[in-house]
Formats: sequence, structure tokens, C-alpha cells
Amino acid sequence: MAGTDSKTHIHDLPEVILSNVFALVTNTRTRNAMSLVCHKWLSLERLTRASLALRGNVRDLFLIPTCFRSVTDLDLSLLSPWGHSFLDSSRHHLLVAERLRQAFPAVISLTVYARTPSTLQYLAPKWPELRRVKLVRWHQRSQLPPESDFVSLFERCTCLTSLDLSHFYYWTEDLPPALEAHPAVAASLSRLDLLTLSSPEGFKSHELLAITASCPNLKELLAACMFDPRFIDFVGDEALLALANDCPRLSLLHLADASSLANARADPDDEGFTTEDARISRATFEELFTGLPLLEELVLDVCHNVRDTGAALELLNSKCPLLKSLKLGQFHGICRGVESQIDGIAVCKGLVALSIKNSADFSDSGLMTVSRGCPRLAKFEIQGCKRITESGLRIFACLLHKTLVDVKISCCKQLNAVCSLRAMEPIRERIQRLHIDCIWDSIEQSEIPGQPAHKFDLNELEEIPEQAVHNFDLNEFEEPNMSSDKSAEFGKFLTAKGLTFCDESSKKKKCRYSSDAECSSGIGSTSNGFSCRTWERLQYLSLWIAVGELLTPLALAGLESCPVLEEIQIRVEGDCRSRPKPSERAFGLSSLARYPQLLKMKLDCSDVIGYALTAPSGQMDLSLWERFYLNGIGNLCLNELDYWPPQDRDVNQRSLSLPAAGLLAECATLRKLFIHGTANEHFMMFLPRIPNLRDVQLREDYYPAPDNDMSTEMRVDSCSRFEDALNGRQIAD
Repeated sequence: MAGTDSKTHIHDLPEVILSNVFALVTNTRTRNAMSLVCHKWLSLERLTRASLALRGNVRDLFLIPTCFRSVTDLDLSLLSPWGHSFLDSSRHHLLVAERLRQAFPAVISLTVYARTPSTLQYLAPKWPELRRVKLVRWHQRSQLPPESDFVSLFERCTCLTSLDLSHFYYWTEDLPPALEAHPAVAASLSRLDLLTLSSPEGFKSHELLAITASCPNLKELLAACMFDPRFIDFVGDEALLALANDCPRLSLLHLADASSLANARADPDDEGFTTEDARISRATFEELFTGLPLLEELVLDVCHNVRDTGAALELLNSKCPLLKSLKLGQFHGICRGVESQIDGIAVCKGLVALSIKNSADFSDSGLMTVSRGCPRLAKFEIQGCKRITESGLRIFACLLHKTLVDVKISCCKQLNAVCSLRAMEPIRERIQRLHIDCIWDSIEQSEIPGQPAHKFDLNELEEIPEQAVHNFDLNEFEEPNMSSDKSAEFGKFLTAKGLTFCDESSKKKKCRYSSDAECSSGIGSTSNGFSCRTWERLQYLSLWIAVGELLTPLALAGLESCPVLEEIQIRVEGDCRSRPKPSERAFGLSSLARYPQLLKMKLDCSDVIGYALTAPSGQMDLSLWERFYLNGIGNLCLNELDYWPPQDRDVNQRSLSLPAAGLLAECATLRKLFIHGTANEHFMMFLPRIPNLRDVQLREDYYPAPDNDMSTEMRVDSCSRFEDALNGRQIAD
């Protein structure tokens, strides 16, 4: 009505609609902020919260929240003191279990640190309607009879549909008898995650056969297996054929050799072939794919040669039409790319994610074929493929520049940091997630004499005609040293197709993705072929770097401007016992201050091996290496930090040192700090100096976690005193 002053408020919405809006918000900090708006919003937030992770100390029973009665997903694996059975450490374990049941009556999904079977003996009866359970244990298995860890769970929770043991230390021979003894529970399971490092060998053939026979309704199976034919009872043809016959409803199948889960970096100079071939025939793969028509995600990482697999992989397109994600490890002959013919994995046109690991004969021609056959690829990982070059990967990115947003390039001999970033130039404005190896071989030298720089201008390219890629055979230029005749021939081909080719062997390299004016003048270009351009959508960056190398060349390599980069993960690997003292005082973390939105960091030095105690003369102990790696971290505005200290494997020690504690205390903006190792109490007392720090935890989440350490770093009382000091401060926000 005219002249009527009416205002509509969000509270005018029906409460049912407002509750649905609240339920769609999943970010924890956002939900916490919403709960502070008013009493009504506080009530709605508590009513609609479905997931909750408790971080407090079990001794503070009165602090268990009772206002989140709608929570269905409860995580108890992070209760303090971490790694201790929280029910066993309490004198009133039955009261604690009952209190949790009363506070969270609707729980159907539970994650718990089950160091001893008694934890499940107390908890399982409280939630008999559990559907999904994840067990966590990094400490060694207690000396109890087989099946002890699972009996209470299977007897009390008969409606179980998902069991996750990926972070649970157990013996592979424990699970099959437990499943066979409880057929009703086994038959109800639809998801089983057994990707654990607790066994150095993985599941043997007879164990995998028993699991698949007991669980016929599985839709998702992830398992670490023993594919090594040198061992008795290895997984081969028989087990894979039985799997397809017993579990025909599988939509996700992830089978990996146990050695591949260790995440050890391969030798870049290795040719890619192992000494032994896997005993899996082409006919077996064909029957496996035929028997699993509902597959959407497939991972086969066998760590032993599987040769001439192209023909078998072609069946995936027809036999598994729903397949969207594929990862292959140690498969050879997956895509030949001969005479522009689409073959092998390139036939799977519905793929959205593809990972190729340690394929010795996969080359640039195979990349071109994959880009033609799989036009929907959004995620691509290439690891340990020695024949892939910068030119081939760059053209691959060109042809998929409309869809590709997630790329991982690792352990490829011809792709150092500069080459990897130059190859990603066509998708620089679109890519969101990236992993590269920080190998700085050519960071100072922009051009190797005798090797021309090949550049393709796609600024005006909207769509590459199909014939442009179908009529081109990359076999003739997959080597990095391209002759002038071939360069000219390739230039004519691209010119005919509307692309720009530049051969600048006599000029300084410039940005490959640039206009003619910029190419002629060299405006804004760096010594490594980049103009100072921006990675506009890059949100996540993962880096591998060898021990002793510096991080500071990262910007010079081409990552100078990333305005929306939020998270970075850095993995350092190597034996520092054989390394001289670094020439610089700092690793270079302060150089990351150029990224204004960087809030989260994972700094993983767990694969840095050194001397935890007294180092020999002329060597640095791990405390000095920690000072080297953490120096400058106080210059970053981080909110969350996960830190893995370096380790001394001889004494199984991975502990925070005094210099590291002091440097971490300089991170004034930190809110969450997770240290994946141990620390002495007086070192930890540096951390309450951080004004906004709210959540700190020591997690010994590595195998085997220290069991009986008599020093102060493992005592429950020390942990409690630190928590009192942390929680007793006033926090401004």
C-alpha cells in the first residue's frame, strides 16, 4: 500500500525455513558467529548443528555441552590428553559414558581413539544405532586375543554400515575372523576403509577373500594389499576375480600396495620399471571391470610392473560407464598415442579426475591423446613419469584450459619448479589447487643454449577445433631438444590452426601467455619467462622441497602474486645428517608474507632425519634444523598451523625443541596449533603468550607412537597444567 512504512525482517521467515538456512552453513567459525547474534539465532544454531568435535579434557566432566542434542556426527578422537584412553584415564568411566549418551542422544556417526578394547566396551552399548564408526589408534596394538578390538562394536551395533580403520593400528589377521563371526554386521556394511600403515605388508590374498565374501553389499572398499609376488599369498588374479564376484555393487574400489602408503619419494633418475612384475593378467582386469559396472572411482596402485594395459583399460569406458575418477600406479602402456589414435585410458571420456603414477613409457604423445579423449578433466596428477616434458604438459594444459583446476606435478625428472609453472601458464587464471616440486635447477638461467623456447598465445582462443588435435601426432616432438626443422613444421601447423608460435632461441624468454606487444618489448617479464602476472584463483598450494634447500626462490620461479591463496602445505624430506650447515640462517617462510590471504599452513618436516640428541662434531642437531625451518614464521598472519617436527628414527623421537617453541610463540595471530609429535612441558609454556591462541594439541599420530616415555613430555599431569594455563587467559575476541 502506498504511503505505508513496512519493513521486512529475517525473523519474519517461518522458523522451519530459517532452520533449513542454518543447516546449510557448515563452517564452524561462521556458525559460532551466528550463535552470537541473538537468543533466537543461538537456539537455532544449537538445534541445527549436526557435527561436533570435542577437544576438552575428560577430567572436566561438567564442561561436556548439553545443548547440542541434534548432533549426529560426534568426534571423540581429539579429547585430551590425546592418545590416552579417555575412559580408562577417568575414575568414573561409566559415568562419563552415560553423560556423553545423555548429551548427544542422536549420534549415529562416531569417531573415537580406541587405545584399548575397553573404550568400545563402554561406548558401544550407549549408541546401539550407530551407522558409521571410525577408530583411531597410533599406539601399538595391545597383546590381546585376535578380534578383541572389534567384538564389542560388532555385538552391540548391528546396524553398522561404515567402518573406517585407516588411522587404526591393528593386525590384518584381526578383522576377517571378526567379520566372519558376525555375519549380520558384515552383510550390513556398505563402506570399509582399510588403508592403514599398521601392517608393512597389507592384506594377504586369503584375508581379502574372507573380507569380500563376508561383505557382499559393499559399495566402497579401500584396502592396503600385498601385491609383491615374491611373498607367499600375494594378491593376484584369484583375489581380484573373487572381489568382482562377491561385491558387484562397488562404486569405489581403492587397492594399493602397502609400500605406496608410506608416501616415500621415488628416485627421479629411476627408469620407472620395478624388478618384479605383478602377477595380474590382462584377462583378470577385463573380468574385474566387467564385474563392477557401477564403479565411479577406481584406484589401483600395485607398486609392481603391470605391462601393456592399454587394451584392458579401454574396457572401462564400456563396462564402467559411471567412472569419474581413475588412479593408476606402476601401469605401463596405458596410452600409446600412435598416429593420433585415441586409445587406452584416453577412451574413458567421462573422467573428471585422473592420476598417473610411475608409468615408465607415458610420454607427451600420451598426454595429447588423454587431452583429446578426456575433455572433462578437472583434476590431473602426474607423478614419477620421466618422459613428460614442459612442452607436452603445456599443450595438455592448453587443450584443457576450460576445465582443469587441480594439478599435481611430482617427481618428474624433466619438470622442475620453473618448468612446471611455465607449463601451467595457460590455466594460470583458472587453477585453484597446485602441487609442484621445489627444484630450482634453472631458476637463475632462463634459457639453455641450443634449446629454443616454444610459446603459444591463447589470449584470443575460445575453443580449439577438434581437427586441430586429432590431426596432430606428438610423437615427433616429445623430446625437449626439438630441431629447427621440426620447430618450423610445428609452427606452420599451429599457424594454420589460428595459434601463435614463437621460436626465440636468440632472445630472452618471455611470458608464454602474452600479447605480441609484450613479447616484442619484454615489458614486465622476469628472467624465467614470466611476466608479473597473477594466479587469480589459486587457493591451495602444495610444495615438496629437499632438506637444506631454500624456499625463497618460489616467487622468482613464477608464483609472485597469489591474491586469494588461503592454504599452503610444505613437505620437507631428506637426511640432514649428511648435509652441511645451510648457508642461510632461515628457510624462507617470511617470503610467504607476499600472499595476503594466507591463513593456513601445514609444515611437514617428519621426513627430515637427524640427530635428536648429541650430534657428531661438525653436524647440526635437530633443534638447530628446527630453528632454520621455523625462522621467520612470525612474519606470517596465520590462523591455523599444523607442524610435524623432524625425527630421529634411531630413538623413535619426534619432539618439539626449545628454539622451535620460541619461534612458534612469535605467531601472534595463531588460533589453532597442532603439533604432530611430543614436547616438554616447559617448552609448551611458551605458547600461551600467543594472544588469540585457543586450540593447541600434541598428537603423536605416527607409527609407532611413543608408548612408555618417562620424561615430562608424555605425562598426563603436564598436559593438564598446560591446558589450565591456556584456558585461564583472557582472549580479546
